Amino acid sequence: MSQDEGDDKRHQDLTRHYYAHAWRLADEAREPELAATALRGLAIQSIALGPRRRAESYALAEKAMSYTKHLNDPRARAYYESTYAEAAALDGDRAAATKALSASQTHIESTASAPPGESWSSHFTIGRWAYASGMILAKMGDLTAAQEHVQHATETYGLDRRRTRANVLGHLGDIRLRQGDFDGALSAWSQFLDCAEGVQSVRVRDAAEDMRVRLARYPHDTTARELSERASGLLIT
Repeated sequence: MSQDEGDDKRHQDLTRHYYAHAWRLADEAREPELAATALRGLAIQSIALGPRRRAESYALAEKAMSYTKHLNDPRARAYYESTYAEAAALDGDRAAATKALSASQTHIESTASAPPGESWSSHFTIGRWAYASGMILAKMGDLTAAQEHVQHATETYGLDRRRTRANVLGHLGDIRLRQGDFDGALSAWSQFLDCAEGVQSVRVRDAAEDMRVRLARYPHDTTARELSERASGLLIT
């Protein structure tokens, strides 16, 4: 959780240390799912740093996938395949991203009526997959499909966790704006701010800052100015 405490070098270095140590312990203990999860954490951290870490992200996600051959839980396979698809999309490998995303969809849909298991990744539901896949599709430029997936996620995923729901709504606003749906973006961002109030999270702060930068393009819109002012409160440390 160090990565959610701050995006400064100290917290990021701690995050890498804990994930790397967890991976070594899990690998030594022959626990493939825990090993894959630790590597996934490192991959997600690298993905968050953007294109300059794309090669590292891809390599870490690929290494995590090497453990999935030992897993029988389709939720777990979908979980790591979606991360691999995200890393491939960031690296510009559309073919690999599309293939991994399709495989993850097949696996997650096979769990539609199955109760949550006891594995580390048993939390990965169709709703969570919808959010992850929506973000991947957005990276690939398919904004129509991305909005459909993220919209589905807002209806089924993270309703009991304000931080998670806030992140989903923040991204939904961004996707709608990129599609030219200004009013839809404002609506999603208004809901984002409602959920984000009082939540301490680097991702939420990043989403708020991203929103303010984008809304600055509309200085004469009253609603845009109001939302930007509300977002400012999330950026106060």
